[in-house]
Amino acid sequence: MSTAMIFVGLILSTILATASNSWLLAWLCLELNTLSILPFISKTKHPRAIEAATKYFLTQATASCLLLLAGTSNAWLTGTWDMTQMSNKLTSTTMLIALTMKMGTVPTHFWLPEVLQGSTLLTALLISTWQKIAPMSLLFIMSNNIQPTFALTLGLLSTTFGGWGGMNQTQLRKMMAYSSIANMGWTVITLTHEPKASMINIFTYIILTTPTFLLMALTSTKTLQNMTTMWSTSPLATTTMALLLLSTAGLPPLTGFLPKLIIMNELVTQNLTPLATMTMMTSLLTLSFYLRTTYLTTLLNPPSSATSATKWRQKMTKNKTMILLPTATTSTFMMPALIP
Repeated sequence: MSTAMIFVGLILSTILATASNSWLLAWLCLELNTLSILPFISKTKHPRAIEAATKYFLTQATASCLLLLAGTSNAWLTGTWDMTQMSNKLTSTTMLIALTMKMGTVPTHFWLPEVLQGSTLLTALLISTWQKIAPMSLLFIMSNNIQPTFALTLGLLSTTFGGWGGMNQTQLRKMMAYSSIANMGWTVITLTHEPKASMINIFTYIILTTPTFLLMALTSTKTLQNMTTMWSTSPLATTTMALLLLSTAGLPPLTGFLPKLIIMNELVTQNLTPLATMTMMTSLLTLSFYLRTTYLTTLLNPPSSATSATKWRQKMTKNKTMILLPTATTSTFMMPALIP
């Protein structure tokens, strides 16, 4: 019963934050959202889980303080808490830093890999997907008042550090965290020029990340070593996982390529071709560690000797497989057909 109440609070806080037009109400909803996710992070009785919950709380509390500071300063300057009335450059920049800190973008991204590594796979799924909806909605509302140069700088740094950070990871949760940082860079980089493209990108990421984390949870896969024996649980799930990883990396003609194509087209249209070129080059970093993971999943056979260490896992039931795999496959191939 208590878990259901906390989950309802998590959903309601996000909905109210996205529907609010006042910074004060948005701040209250984001605080409720933070308090609702903390029990899920610390539910596992392990020091890493407590550490992850503490880091998440401190980071979100700092971001909330910055958000309240920016909202209060803007209300003092303009006489209103309205989100669309942020003409002051200092308050809009402070608000952008606060909201990007909540989502995990450079330079306030250091908390995300550690928090995901200390959480369960399902909790990591919530942090990587659902917890980004409310801050992203607020950024969409104030996108007209964001300084373009600052947003472009944050976006390029996020794609670069997200790609470099994920290349040396053997833990899948940390790898997905750095992938999230890189994806948030793609979202922020076009926020001031084409906010709708940013929303398409973040929701495409959510659609692709959700079945990826669910497949990891169902197959008890947490490291790259586990990926090499994932085929023994379900060959069909292994194939779908490979497609999801390649789609998240933005490999054409899969779903993840569509938002990147739209963002590149917008940057070129705005005469930002050098920036578009650098962003595409940084996306190759993300593609490299996704290709490595896909290679380990589908093309590499584990050692078959009796002394090799193989992780024991429970077989996936047929019902779970039949429910999840069509959803994952549909999300992988759904959107390229929409390209005119």
